[in-house]
Amino acid sequence: MNSSEITGGIIKDPAFAPYIPVVRVIPEREGQYVPFPADLNPRLLAACRSRGLNSLYSHQAASYVSARTGGHTVIVTPTASGKTLCYNLPVIQALLEDPNARALYLFPTKALSQDQQSEINDLFGYFQNSAEQTPLRVCIYDGDTPQSVRADARDKGRIVISNPDMMHAGILPNHTKWTHFFVNLKYIVIDEMHTYRGIFGSHMANLIRRIMRVADFYGSKPTFILCSATIGNPAELAQKLIGAPVKLIDENGAPSGKKTIVLYNPPLIDAVQGIRRGVINESQRWALAFLRKNVKTILFAHSRIKTEVIASYINDSLENMYTGNEGITVVPYRGGLLPLERRTIEKGLREGTIQGLFPQMRLSWALT
Repeated sequence: MNSSEITGGIIKDPAFAPYIPVVRVIPEREGQYVPFPADLNPRLLAACRSRGLNSLYSHQAASYVSARTGGHTVIVTPTASGKTLCYNLPVIQALLEDPNARALYLFPTKALSQDQQSEINDLFGYFQNSAEQTPLRVCIYDGDTPQSVRADARDKGRIVISNPDMMHAGILPNHTKWTHFFVNLKYIVIDEMHTYRGIFGSHMANLIRRIMRVADFYGSKPTFILCSATIGNPAELAQKLIGAPVKLIDENGAPSGKKTIVLYNPPLIDAVQGIRRGVINESQRWALAFLRKNVKTILFAHSRIKTEVIASYINDSLENMYTGNEGITVVPYRGGLLPLERRTIEKGLREGTIQGLFPQMRLSWALT
């Protein structure tokens, strides 16, 4: 049974169906493919092909051309449309062409930084296993980075992955220790651009101006590549963040599978007062329905407490004295976890040993 059939069966379940006012199905779409750029480094091309990539999506190719011509670029396509390659391809190409070139990647969360390092290292693995090795060091520099390896990241990191808070409090005040990095800074990648709005966006815009003043002091003029989920005014937001014109790439060339969007209204428990069944209990019921059908499930909660409570309730529901948790692993992902705990969860998601994840969804952001 495929995921569409499982979803359809759950939607029709009498436990849920009476309380579903709207179901929308977005059909699948074909991808738009183009050949790899003619100037792509042969080693980078071979590394891409070793991962099963025989062509690029149209927006990936457009992003490569825009970034390579020195223009600031903002890419806005849906989730899982290959935005990572939109910036990794031109950045790695520049690093292969110039052994001194450096790049800075900024992500709003540490988890995204870890995912990006894993993604790049998977690509770089081809170089390390080939006869012609290339020293492309990817380093994370954030609050979890041990003091013993921070100097190595500053001196040898070709791609440094960090976050706004660490740039503000750790890197920019000590830019004299980063002289070699800023002198050779070619690209600045800002992912999840849509999170930089409101007060946090104002802080981020000022932070970027500080970065550019430091880069200008050391004689470099980096090119910005920004990525965002679908928003209404991406070019306007990008221009306000970096203070310069940008080229917008928003025509998605990636294929897409069928998606089902369900709006659910919990049942009334007090019609007079309009009180409905609690969101925690209803979320638990939905998550259990999918988990027991072997569908990997992510359930977002607004607070740290809710992530813990929902995960605890679901684990209690799955617990069985004969089979344990029915072979299903469910974990909360929230603020306060130790670095090793976060890395273990992220590894479990990548390797498929974790079937249910309940992350804390942060509604507001602030720079220290």
